[in-house]
Amino acid sequence: MDSSTRAADGRERVRVRVPATSANLGPGFDALGMALSLYAWVEMAPSDQTSFTLLGDHMRGIPADKSNLIYTLAQKVFAEAGASVPELEISMYSAIPLTRGLGSSAAAIVAAIGAANALIGSPLPKEELFRIATAEEGHPDNVGPALFGGIVSSVWDGAKASYIRLEPPERLTTLVAIPAYELSTSKARAALPDHVSRADAVFNLSRAALLTAALATGRLEAIRDAIDDRLHQPYRAILVPGLERVLREAADRGALGAALSGAGPTAIAFVDRESERKAELEAFLREAMTPDGQDRDAVKLLWLDPSATGLEIVTPGSASLEEDLNGGLLR
Repeated sequence: MDSSTRAADGRERVRVRVPATSANLGPGFDALGMALSLYAWVEMAPSDQTSFTLLGDHMRGIPADKSNLIYTLAQKVFAEAGASVPELEISMYSAIPLTRGLGSSAAAIVAAIGAANALIGSPLPKEELFRIATAEEGHPDNVGPALFGGIVSSVWDGAKASYIRLEPPERLTTLVAIPAYELSTSKARAALPDHVSRADAVFNLSRAALLTAALATGRLEAIRDAIDDRLHQPYRAILVPGLERVLREAADRGALGAALSGAGPTAIAFVDRESERKAELEAFLREAMTPDGQDRDAVKLLWLDPSATGLEIVTPGSASLEEDLNGGLLR
């Protein structure tokens, strides 16, 4: 099926959709990630002059010139494939909040390279796109599930990216608590120590292995024992008010377990979708993640399912991305 359509001037136009992601999943630091049902879209077409349409509140402050990440990564893909498309018409809308630990940068990276590759006939396989995306991001835990969907275990040696994708368990859903404040990845990484003890390394290795096995087999009850971490969450907790309490108590408040999503400050609770304690969990997360003296409505709660689909080339209709957004058609 042709995944492109014609723009108003008759040129080819492509549209892609990419999911949000939660990286680390507790003990799987820089190695595990899961795609979530919150999405970003990019539309791209050749043009006589490069232009940008950046839609939605999450796009504020994003450059609208050739320094834009979408444009620079598109040009990298074209060069890799031996193609030349120097001028582009680019539109982007993202429902993924920036610098909250839900993979907004990974979604932008994967959307950019996916749209560019599709625009020139998809000469690069997904494995090559994975390498390009990982090199850009610096680690594969977000870009893996953004590209492939589901749950992805991956490694990166600085030149080669390898991965295995797992289908999410049918009964698994998540509740994310998104604070109003931002937390940059660089600040969150700066909080980490340069060295850890052997005991802490073994602690995380055993739990990352158990968590991966639990997710692969659908043994959701094992998440409670597998979700703990000593490599990053204890050090980042000082940057995220309420996180320590969430990690300590969520499994007693209706969750299977909880973790810091990526670098934070979002917290993610893993939940059996058949649980009858969802309202209790919502109330707990809202209370725990609200700093003293702040309005509890400042914490946004979202129920998000694991997304089995990663990068998706969407066949656009005759309407533009902006028109479909305004018409409520972007899901």
